[in-house]
Amino acid sequence: MGSVQSGTPDRFADDPAFAVHENGKLAVRATRPIESIGDLALTYTPGVARVSSAIAAEPALARRFTWAHRVVAVVSDGTAVLGLGDIGPAAALPVMEGKACLFSEIAGLDAVPIVLATTDPDAIVEIVTALAPSFGGINLEDISAPRCFDIEARLRERLDIPVMHDDQHGTAIVVLAALRNAARVTGRTLADLRVVVAGAGAAGVACTKILLEAGVGDLAVADSQGVLHTGRDGLPPMKQWVAEHTNRAGFAGSMVGALQGADVYVGLSGGSVPEAAIATMAEGCIVFSLANPTPEVDPEMAARYAAVVATGRSDLPNQINNVLAFPGVFRGAIDAGATSITEEMKLAAATAIADVVGDEVRTDYIVPSPLDRRVVTAVAEAVAACARREGVTG
Repeated sequence: MGSVQSGTPDRFADDPAFAVHENGKLAVRATRPIESIGDLALTYTPGVARVSSAIAAEPALARRFTWAHRVVAVVSDGTAVLGLGDIGPAAALPVMEGKACLFSEIAGLDAVPIVLATTDPDAIVEIVTALAPSFGGINLEDISAPRCFDIEARLRERLDIPVMHDDQHGTAIVVLAALRNAARVTGRTLADLRVVVAGAGAAGVACTKILLEAGVGDLAVADSQGVLHTGRDGLPPMKQWVAEHTNRAGFAGSMVGALQGADVYVGLSGGSVPEAAIATMAEGCIVFSLANPTPEVDPEMAARYAAVVATGRSDLPNQINNVLAFPGVFRGAIDAGATSITEEMKLAAATAIADVVGDEVRTDYIVPSPLDRRVVTAVAEAVAACARREGVTG
């Protein structure tokens, strides 16, 4: 890697991460050679005019004669990037490029990173809607809550292609898959479990919804002010929905208090949880401590009390990683010609991920490796089949 200025040492030269990102991680390559005037005439004018005219007369032909159906837009405004927070669109672009690389390498889908120099939800919805004819799916990424809920909902309503905010639903799908197998390995069912979700942002709300749909026995959600309940004043709409659909016991205390006797902790908020709180959980409990790079619950400490521990880290067992979900979800939805990604399709994806582990399940292997190539095939097939059953294909 060259220096920024001749004779000036390059402060990034010794960091391999920067070497990987030099000049970006993506390129566009033609799929047809242009080696003659004939090639040029067919690839561009005049040959292309015949194709464009056919599509104008019969829009469905675009799926056959353009790349749009197999290209996903990875869209962010840079307001909630990884654990870095609101760092803006330019700084978010390497992350979006990385996501596009994963779509390509794992699912065989082309993807284009798009970062927007606006945080206005109306503007984002209008921009993405205007760009949508160029794409077969929209992956929303790293958009802060609660704006992300409204943006996703409005785009889902306006577009007839799959739209998914991965920070919400990719996380939720993998958490459900992991919890299915964690329950199984500890001799429980989902209905047996009392769950505490720490965090009421994008991932926390989505995990709450999918766990409820999957039949978890009881669930309480906590934010920085304590457990959400219907007696709390001033809750924004999404937290109000959570309060009305969870916490059957009406617990009104702190998250630490709610952990007493709980079977499962799902950490999606950062911060830290004291050992004394984990010690009060039920025997054989399950701890998913997913803040990255520093889990909310120290994994070594958690292992003293929990039968199963999962984190978001790649250097520890049971990594809850969205890459287990989103490539296969979009691959399956696009293969089926789905016009949306439904709740049932997400549940099917979670089951498919859990089933890849199968009879090999054990306390330190409740989800497959993110590099297990069986996963994308299983998820894509399950999602596509579900889309066809539900009749949401174009």
